[in-house]
Amino acid sequence: MRQLFAPGADAILRLALLVVSVGALVFLVVVGAVANSDYVYGVGVAPKQPVPFSHKHHSGELGLDCRYCHTSVTHLANAGMPPTYTCMTCHSQIWTGAPMLAPVRDSLANNQPLQWSRVNHIPEYVYFNHALHVTKGIGCSSCHGAITSMQMTARAKSFQMQFCITCHRNPAANVRTPDQVWNMNWTPPADQATKGPELVAQYHIRNAAQLTDCSICHR
Repeated sequence: MRQLFAPGADAILRLALLVVSVGALVFLVVVGAVANSDYVYGVGVAPKQPVPFSHKHHSGELGLDCRYCHTSVTHLANAGMPPTYTCMTCHSQIWTGAPMLAPVRDSLANNQPLQWSRVNHIPEYVYFNHALHVTKGIGCSSCHGAITSMQMTARAKSFQMQFCITCHRNPAANVRTPDQVWNMNWTPPADQATKGPELVAQYHIRNAAQLTDCSICHR
């Protein structure tokens, strides 16, 4: 009887199936890695803005407090963006004719707010309260990075769910004393393992089981 397949056909088939399976697995791993990469989430990328505002210059070099521009950060969910007249408090006196500040002057003259490109954002189905975090000892740099060293503001974190969950499981690792909340160069002190839990109790921060409940962020 004549053979339908060559003697090595079975081995070739098995090898082909193995290659296809491994290739599919590698493809899925690569797709997953790319989908969750900083590149996709725009980490480190400074979007184009109507005015080249520098946090490094204003906050880092001149020492402007975050709350001077983001006036609602301590009492509202949204930190707030400064209206044009806040910028013109200074720039009606200095750099009054600078070409780069023409959009600011036009904004004031036409009573039209500047259209800033959003740098940090989370999905609409996620609830985040700035005031709750900063008044409970979580500093700005924990989420926004070293803003005072950024010439142009870029996203420092991807804000994937795991980022939030990691902190909610162990807030003691990131909680600070009130005077350090606005310190963009803060690093955990040597006694954070001891001081952290004390601050968690002082701020009346909920336990990990409550903080990781779905309803905390998804309402």
